Amino acid sequence: MSVFVALADGVEVSGQHILSMVNCLGNHREKAVLILEEHGITGLEPRKWYSQQTWLDCFKLIVAPFHRNTLTLLGRKITENAIFPPEINVIGLALQSIDWAYHLHHRLDGVVMMDYVSGKMHEGIGHYYFEETAPNKAVIICNDPYPCDYDRGIIDSIAFRFRPNGSQPKVTHDSADHCRNNGGDFCTYIVEW
Repeated sequence: MSVFVALADGVEVSGQHILSMVNCLGNHREKAVLILEEHGITGLEPRKWYSQQTWLDCFKLIVAPFHRNTLTLLGRKITENAIFPPEINVIGLALQSIDWAYHLHHRLDGVVMMDYVSGKMHEGIGHYYFEETAPNKAVIICNDPYPCDYDRGIIDSIAFRFRPNGSQPKVTHDSADHCRNNGGDFCTYIVEW
């Protein structure tokens, strides 16, 4: 699986998702807006939908000068202002909700990839697979087109935000041999808390 390549034609991303990312860029925000405009994304609106491939092309250009650690920080920052429903109040549910949020902010052929009310999730855009493997330990497998280090930042942030009192979550990238940064199809993260 290639990073920055949509998994299917016709995938769109919500303007809200793009705006959240752009608003996290601080001094790089103006450059990001220019790149978006050069690719036909003008007057960015939170309730509109935009081609995921166009967004990924822009995202790649926006983050090209960034170090891998900066991508991780960006992933952490994007989740800071995320609003969670009250029923998501423990680390396991919060980590599982990454996949739900991902699907809620993407659609394929005009269909939002998750119906929040029914919980029905559609396939076609990849996942943030979550499995609790032991008490205080989980595995998350990411097979989406976003950069590995960005995904790690998202996972780090959610784990820290929903950690049990007194715990210090640890997120470890499991193996570089199948990492998307090295041409692999997925990345695996071990989360301990």
